[in-house]
Amino acid sequence: MDRVYLLGGLRSYIGLTGGRFKTIPAEELAAAVLKKIMEKYPCARQADGLFCGNAVGTGGNITRLAALKAGIPVHIPALTVDMQCASAAASIELAMEKIGSGMADILIAGGFESTSMQPVRVYAKEDPRYTAEGFTVAQFSPDSTSARAMLEGAERTCQKYGFSREDLDAFAVRSHILAKKAREEERLKEVTVSVFGVTADEGIRDRMNARLAARMPKLFTEREVEALLEESGKQPLLTAANACLTNDGAAFAVLISQKAAERFGLLPEAELLAGFQWGVDPQYSPEGAVETGDRLLQRCGLRPEQIDVFEYNEAFAVISALFARKYPDLTERYCPWGGALAYGHPYGASGAILLLHLWQELKQTHGRLGLLSIAGAGGLGTALLIKNLRD
Repeated sequence: MDRVYLLGGLRSYIGLTGGRFKTIPAEELAAAVLKKIMEKYPCARQADGLFCGNAVGTGGNITRLAALKAGIPVHIPALTVDMQCASAAASIELAMEKIGSGMADILIAGGFESTSMQPVRVYAKEDPRYTAEGFTVAQFSPDSTSARAMLEGAERTCQKYGFSREDLDAFAVRSHILAKKAREEERLKEVTVSVFGVTADEGIRDRMNARLAARMPKLFTEREVEALLEESGKQPLLTAANACLTNDGAAFAVLISQKAAERFGLLPEAELLAGFQWGVDPQYSPEGAVETGDRLLQRCGLRPEQIDVFEYNEAFAVISALFARKYPDLTERYCPWGGALAYGHPYGASGAILLLHLWQELKQTHGRLGLLSIAGAGGLGTALLIKNLRD
């Protein structure tokens, strides 16, 4: 493969469902950030295409709609990728592969989401899943049509590994503390941009602590957990503290080839070394984050100790707990500026958010290698390995 570089990227601040972006359609939010991308990286106007993730939007090729609204030249093609939570990471991997194969020189990749504007859909009346009220969450696996499939998978995973609520809450508290510190130190100012007047991530709770986390409501009753596990006597573990909120946001990266770097006189910030995707049991979908990251390391012949920063999407604290149990000596390298439990998880954008955070963490701490991994609905995962070029 040809070498593939990260020139840079931007993300919006992350809003809560029904929050500051509540009236902004997903494509408008994406377009606003894409305009900022083109201002900061003029070569993006000569991109060979856009690959962007979107999980719960209005359907169709919504990336093309966003690109046109952003004023990106009409001849530049666009493709929407739906791998649910892993959509943006999958889009970046796809862009990396296209540049690496020599088929493109400049690509914009990332994703965007508006859970505030998530449409209600209706199955055809002939479909056995039809209900008059419609649905908002797609079916992810053959054995379940539950709208709470991801929450159920997280609860099952918590129970499977025997974590306690205190174990999980501790990771939630850690995430908010680290995110607050990163905000105060303006660690992410290079990659965050204000659009529609929003100037802060809405999900970071300044006063989050163990006592507050312990008061957060459980997301399942004992009876519901019994039905999930087909076993009695288990206490619910998932709460509003140790499961991320739903969010709105957009994030994009500009990837370039060596040829483009030389042509435009660009100095890339990082190099994308490898990408990998893997599937796990949909009943335990959070396992996909750690499993996919591990397998990418194995394919690259690397030991975990050689990775300076891990950015795993902590949609649920159980993902953090799984990482800590497997690599107890590396927890300080895991989401060092906080993760999705604090910032939020705008599904289709999260993989790109991870990449931008990882790039900044490596750059500011003079790390060399970084690994991001994200689990997706249906038991899927995408992981990316990057190298800092600004030691």
